Amino acid sequence: MTTADICKLIAIVVYLVGTILVGVYFGRKGKGEGSDQFYLGGRKLGPYVTAMSAEASDMSAYLLMGIPGLALFAGIAEASWTVIGLALGTYINWLVVARRLRRYSAQLDAVTIPEFFSRRFGDKRSILAAIAAVIIVIFFVPYTASGFKAVGTLFETLFGWDYHVTMLVGAVVIVGYTVLGGFLAVSTTDFIQSIVMTIALAVIVAFGVIQAGGPGAVLDSARQLPGFLGLTEGFDRATGQAGSFGFLPIVSTLAWGLGYFGMPHILLRFMAIRDEKELKTSRRVASVWVAISMAVAIIIGVVGLGVLAAGKLPAEAAAYVVSSSEASETIIIQLANLMGEVGPVLALVAGVVLAGILASTMSTADSQLLAASSSVSQDLVRDFFGIQVSKKVSMLVARLTVVAIAVVAVILAWNPNSSVFQVVSFAWAGFGAAFGPVMLASLFWKRCNKWGALAGMVAGGAMVFIWKFLVKPMGGAWAIYELLPAFLVGCVALVVVSLVTAPPDQEVQDGFERSKKTA
Repeated sequence: MTTADICKLIAIVVYLVGTILVGVYFGRKGKGEGSDQFYLGGRKLGPYVTAMSAEASDMSAYLLMGIPGLALFAGIAEASWTVIGLALGTYINWLVVARRLRRYSAQLDAVTIPEFFSRRFGDKRSILAAIAAVIIVIFFVPYTASGFKAVGTLFETLFGWDYHVTMLVGAVVIVGYTVLGGFLAVSTTDFIQSIVMTIALAVIVAFGVIQAGGPGAVLDSARQLPGFLGLTEGFDRATGQAGSFGFLPIVSTLAWGLGYFGMPHILLRFMAIRDEKELKTSRRVASVWVAISMAVAIIIGVVGLGVLAAGKLPAEAAAYVVSSSEASETIIIQLANLMGEVGPVLALVAGVVLAGILASTMSTADSQLLAASSSVSQDLVRDFFGIQVSKKVSMLVARLTVVAIAVVAVILAWNPNSSVFQVVSFAWAGFGAAFGPVMLASLFWKRCNKWGALAGMVAGGAMVFIWKFLVKPMGGAWAIYELLPAFLVGCVALVVVSLVTAPPDQEVQDGFERSKKTA
């Protein structure tokens, strides 16, 4: 191992140890507390931790790997419209959903999203909670697996270490601090990780521009590829010509923003803030950070192209990066490697950049593990099956659930050739379509009943699979992102079934009105 490798490894190890210590601290601080504290932190989050932990848990490995890789491989069209959709979705979600959900969930004393749905619609048998819990597990397991996969890819590309061994080590670290500290540990580490991610983005762009020969050289290399900088074209590497990114692809890509209304790990942050009045500050911080960080992620892809054109990467690494869309996702790792070769000081800085990649992965995987485990232990075991246990046993079940879900995610992540971006996009569609319409209706439509909510949830979730695997392969106009049609189907099913069945009980309607009056 070279001196540069040792310096990079030191920075990464310090970061990993720090996250474990955070978990230990909050584990001791919350000792003796029940699963409510474990899953929602007692609704004590401040505005800045709320904002940055929400967005760090949102910005998984696709921020530092998926988006730059997509921009590098196929031009900025798809990546740019995806980022625009996500930025709009972030702002609207904070503006429209956050305050009402914080208030309503506290009124109902709900600590998970499935529990909120059941209590909001007066579902005393907790059928809604059970179905929602199953959906969360179905989509969060592969989502978490994509995070574990990113960890393995990082160390395999960086040091040549075995993918499977390093992926397992990363999974153990993530599970470790999640199990030890619960929601407060996850939220605090996510806040720290957002800072590390920001540093990584800024450093790698500056270094890449210098290596490419300056901003002018970066733009010149991009202009040489037909359609690379076009928002309605894109670059087709198979033909070496400009592609086509028309109205339908743009609309379906913008639909990424719809996913925010159904993301359990983000919505939980809204529920956990200590005072709903502080959400205005959180909204501003979150929206600005998301817009800037994702724009920089696209720039990294363009800068990476400039570094390739300048011949600064080793020939083997350069050929690998452009060999496939999956391989392009390693461009930030290749740039960090290049930085480490300059000298010991920059090698340590490169370690911080690589820690940023870990941060983007861990900040999402930990939140997903926690949300998925709460769905099993709280919404299935306690509410649906009616198994009442002590606080101690409840915490044990919660922690064992985290471990069990992580094991399944590790199995799914065993294939090193899967694409981080593709896995994330599918899971994102699943949550957006299954929960998005139901969340909006539960907060803003009094006439919606539990049968409409159930229909919308099932129809939206099922349509994601149907469109992805049966309709989308037909190509042409059908080859749009599955979130858009599935979200629309979920909305239609929710409205139709709610209108053809009996209105909600008066008690449920009164609760809805109370949530409005406490504004």
